[in-house]
Amino acid sequence: MTNALAFLARDLAVDLGTASTLIYVRGRGIVLDEPSMVAVHSATGQVVAVGSDVKRMIGRTPPSILAIRPLKDGVIADFDLTERMLRYFMDQAHARGHLAKPRMIIAVPGNLTDEEQSAVKEAAHRAGARLVYILKEPLAAAIGAGLPVNEPVGTMIVDVGGGTTDVAVISLGDVVVGQSIGVGGDELDQAIMTFVEKEYALELGERTAESVKILMGSAFPGQDEPRAEVRGRDLVSGMPRTVVISGDEVRQALQEPLSVIAGSVMATLSMCPVELAWDVVEHGIAMTGGGALLRGMDDMLRQATSLPVYLADDPLTSVALGTGKCVEDFDAFTRLVPSGGSS
Repeated sequence: MTNALAFLARDLAVDLGTASTLIYVRGRGIVLDEPSMVAVHSATGQVVAVGSDVKRMIGRTPPSILAIRPLKDGVIADFDLTERMLRYFMDQAHARGHLAKPRMIIAVPGNLTDEEQSAVKEAAHRAGARLVYILKEPLAAAIGAGLPVNEPVGTMIVDVGGGTTDVAVISLGDVVVGQSIGVGGDELDQAIMTFVEKEYALELGERTAESVKILMGSAFPGQDEPRAEVRGRDLVSGMPRTVVISGDEVRQALQEPLSVIAGSVMATLSMCPVELAWDVVEHGIAMTGGGALLRGMDDMLRQATSLPVYLADDPLTSVALGTGKCVEDFDAFTRLVPSGGSS
């Protein structure tokens, strides 16, 4: 491989998510998938751990160690920690070096302001990127799902991430109408925690709530309604206590945030030009993101919209794969990315 080709092979696609960060290296594919978390010492600010190591600490850290998510609702909440986290992940992906800095395409929620996009670019530059482009997450997800985004045909995508849900109708390489809302997997976890606290006076940890969502959560009634023991802390006595909850209760807990997602889909459809709306009627709605894996999510949206709804082949990695396709062929997708990425 020539030096020039070796340089190009270092180009990166990054799905910088509220819950997880995925890195795709040109010519290699997805090489990293880690929680977007940093643990720091409260007194010194020293980084103690990043990614998966931090997630294992949640609920078990002493007061001197803080487990932090530097992004909230897809927006940088802590610039310095975002930079350090991204730098660490780039090192883990073997993507940084002394001789060459990579070009980078970063997927971000569709509603980020120019100022917020600039903050993402600046963090990437300081982490070691040479040239940074921004790609809207619904576009990236649609590309990763194999939808014909460059055709004069309306395609609809619902990408349910950790901190945001992006809903968009795409045609000719751009978002025609869309919404990005601050409701995603994190809000579903919080809804479960709030429900159990209210109904059982039991405090759940974040990891427990996420496990309940994955094992028992649903958006639509099914034939099997599981029951399971859930461990938490009694809010009256302060002692550990176990309760048994049902799948029906978990679905009840998730009803409010799921209704917000369904409402965003309906609102986007109502704003869609009529010709594109008929394309969506014919081809259906594609779902991506980790939240799309919630049981019955497709059935819920199918009932709400009376349209076909289907799950993409790789919903968890659709955004990273779509952004990666842009990295593999900058020319083919150049008009999907703002011209002249920042350097």
